[in-house]
Amino acid sequence: MAVPLDPRQSVHIARQPILDAKKRVYGYELLYRAQQNDRSCTTSGDLAAARVFTDALLAIGLDSLTGGAPAFLNFTRDLLLENVVDLLPMKDVVIELREDIVVDAEVVEICKDLKSKGYTIALDDFVADSEAEQLLPFASFVKLDVHGTAPIIWQPLAHRLASTSTMVVAERVETLDIVAQAQDAGCTLFQGYYFCRPATQSVKALPARRLAYLNLFSAVNKPDLTIDDLEDLVKRDVSLTMRVLRSINSAAYGLTQQITSVRHALVMLGVQQVKKWASVWAMAGLNSGGTPEVVAIALLRARTCEVVGNIWSGTEAGAELFLLGMCSMLDAIVDQPMEKAISGLALTPAVREALLGGTGPMRSILDAVIAHEQGDWDQSAQIVDGLSLSSTLVPQAYTDALRWARDVSANAEAA
Repeated sequence: MAVPLDPRQSVHIARQPILDAKKRVYGYELLYRAQQNDRSCTTSGDLAAARVFTDALLAIGLDSLTGGAPAFLNFTRDLLLENVVDLLPMKDVVIELREDIVVDAEVVEICKDLKSKGYTIALDDFVADSEAEQLLPFASFVKLDVHGTAPIIWQPLAHRLASTSTMVVAERVETLDIVAQAQDAGCTLFQGYYFCRPATQSVKALPARRLAYLNLFSAVNKPDLTIDDLEDLVKRDVSLTMRVLRSINSAAYGLTQQITSVRHALVMLGVQQVKKWASVWAMAGLNSGGTPEVVAIALLRARTCEVVGNIWSGTEAGAELFLLGMCSMLDAIVDQPMEKAISGLALTPAVREALLGGTGPMRSILDAVIAHEQGDWDQSAQIVDGLSLSSTLVPQAYTDALRWARDVSANAEAA
């Protein structure tokens, strides 16, 4: 069984992708808490919370969190007044001002100064004719809530803002129809999990190459797969052969001896490691033409579920939960209902049931991971508590997954 992570290192961080019109990641909004029971920042605790957050950025690394994309960081009035911005790397962050900030002459002057120094500012949940209008000259981004606001209100506002140099971000986007409406209104960036859902619920045939990847994904995840079977699968695919050989020479394994054959490489890596890597490559291949962020989220979910599973019930459960996390995005990746997407896969009954919305501990772990991923830490902790696990386990596992996913992302995208 895996050794539990140190709870003193637990920092709650979630990231919400911000995409452009072509579904490419533009940046990430980072959400955080120092402790599970923190409901919000208070005046006395703002600076301490900021210190924890910057420590987390140093420990995890902005590159692991955002892959080099801008990080949108929420700021309260008190954080602004304490000059906490100076702790952050100017070129890598966007200072996102919360909608509940009281805008007065002091805040206006701070924003003016930040802009003159080269910092980038975003206004969250912007409302027309509000106090925040005073901050528009200093803002590079304005976010509009297109879910909780009537179109008759946000669409004219988007048109007005789009006529300036400000980039308009449609926030809480849940469907592709809303993306189209927001784009027509002048929004150029979109935040929400609309891209995590199938664009259509119709059943259609997969192209031959994607079908081959689906078959590979199914084959490598058979529970009784042997080295002989694996060697046969790998040898049939030149790109898979090259990836196995590159993996054995990667820094993650630190091996210096010469590899004499594909079988030798497979033995050195081990069946479980090859199955995991092949699953990642197959999933990336299935996503050909889709949104890369879908695979990135699948990787994060898979690794987070695996780490939780290792501690919950050992490495065998961890391996099964890794597969569950990977498959949890399969409907969006192949653009089919989940039942159809997994119909030909060699999945265990527990994984299949969890993917189709069943109950049980595996589904609960997946739900806890998804809740944390979306910043709903209270819901995540409640689910984990029902499994008699520590409320710090999922945030720790997610932090581990961020580092791991960054290490394998280049291989995934190359599949």
